[in-house]
Amino acid sequence: MFVQLKMVLATDPAAAWRALRSPTVMRELYAPLLDIGAESTATRWGATSAEVPVRLAGLVPIGRQLIDLEYDEERRPGVKIMRDTGGPRSGPLALLRGWNHRMAISPADGHPGLTLLRDRLTFHGPAAAAYWYPLWAMWQWRGSRLRDMAPSWAFDPQLVPPDATDESDAATGS
Repeated sequence: MFVQLKMVLATDPAAAWRALRSPTVMRELYAPLLDIGAESTATRWGATSAEVPVRLAGLVPIGRQLIDLEYDEERRPGVKIMRDTGGPRSGPLALLRGWNHRMAISPADGHPGLTLLRDRLTFHGPAAAAYWYPLWAMWQWRGSRLRDMAPSWAFDPQLVPPDATDESDAATGS
């Protein structure tokens, strides 16, 4: 079974790639619903394997998650892929198997400066059918959070120019 997203994000691909590799961005992505790996002090993930705690609302322990990352930045020009083949190690989601979370970043065709994100989680196991809808709902929420967060990932966010009334007030001294 799988859940997936395909969306255009309001940030450039380089900023999106940096964000996907940030443990801080991942924690912000799931907050306040889940707290994932709060004990990590890394600022950027490389190809790594780490087991992290998962807490509901930051308070109630609900298990541990293995994050096992690998990257492909060369197979297709302009496309960068992050793949997590870890998965739940304890708690309610530990009944899932075959965890394969793949995120691909590329420039959005016809939209300079924007990013196409493809985000797919594949899983199976004895509880896969029971978990499909909750994971699908979580993926929709995740997509909404990604859209909301993406503009803040740029190093040089666009400044909002003062509106015309502010400029005219300054010119007239009123």
